[in-house]
Amino acid sequence: MNGNDFMAWVLRSPLHGMLSNGMMLMTITGRKTGKTYTTPVGYYEEGGYLWVITSRERTWWKNLQGGAKVDLLLKRKPVQGFADTDLDEKSVEARMVEYLRHVPQAAKPMKIRVEDGKPNQEDIANTAKERLFIKIS
Repeated sequence: MNGNDFMAWVLRSPLHGMLSNGMMLMTITGRKTGKTYTTPVGYYEEGGYLWVITSRERTWWKNLQGGAKVDLLLKRKPVQGFADTDLDEKSVEARMVEYLRHVPQAAKPMKIRVEDGKPNQEDIANTAKERLFIKIS
């Protein structure tokens, strides 16, 4: 069982409570294959939307470009949503600041220095080149 399989198992189980306030399962349909993929993703809520951050190196998010329906398992409840990608670096930089307000523990693994409670802007700009956000309504 790999890490994603384990996370998916926990998020589906009665033990989900320890992870559900920041992790969910997202099921995406491949545009070319029609195959469905389920992956655990971190999220936070802001402005009536769910926001997911991921690495540009990954490929599953490309199925969401231009918008696509997704199935979510959110706090063990099935939810349908509409997801779209935000690849614009300036927009990702601004969203990254919001993300770190909600998930401050993410700064260190992403190599973003925090000085006087504020994320370092240069570090944010560098990280934004490698990341993108997915907006789910």
